[in-house]
Amino acid sequence: MSLLALDSRWRRLNDETYACPCCGRSFGGLIDIGFGHPDAWPHGDLQPTAGATLNVGTDQLSADLCRCDGLYFVHCVLPIPIRGSEETFLFGVWASVTEDDFMSYVADATGERPGFQGCAGWLMNDLPLFENDEPLACGLKAPETASERPTLIAQDGPLARAQAEGISFDHLLDIYAASGEDIRPHLNG
Repeated sequence: MSLLALDSRWRRLNDETYACPCCGRSFGGLIDIGFGHPDAWPHGDLQPTAGATLNVGTDQLSADLCRCDGLYFVHCVLPIPIRGSEETFLFGVWASVTEDDFMSYVADATGERPGFQGCAGWLMNDLPLFENDEPLACGLKAPETASERPTLIAQDGPLARAQAEGISFDHLLDIYAASGEDIRPHLNG
């Protein structure tokens, strides 16, 4: 049993049968936070249709890849463990990579030339409560299966510590609130 099992808010978050008494809202587990494009993308959001691509001149955005103003980006997951549980919260973020690494990743993902082993990258989204003035250096780990996205691991700073040591449930709730989704009132029962 996890230590968080003693926290009634944690139990409510993970109980799909729980309904908030004020509004009936339920959760059924952690809520991951995703970004539809790198912060540097100036052309608006991708419309959520299968196989959708947004092209503006030579700039291009899909659900997994982006090319913008001569830069190359890969959509990744950035995991952060929740202390006291066996759960991991995920940010769906974008990493800037070199053109060669981008092409290697695409060749591997399409089966054209397997063997992408990962590369250096830069976090290209401001994360709630982990904001940076500069892009954050990261390592991009190759996905284990074709259905997964690559994993982004911060190299330094508070985000790297959070990934290595985990964050508290209260910190996670603060992240949700900072991202515009304050669920704390709905978990107090």
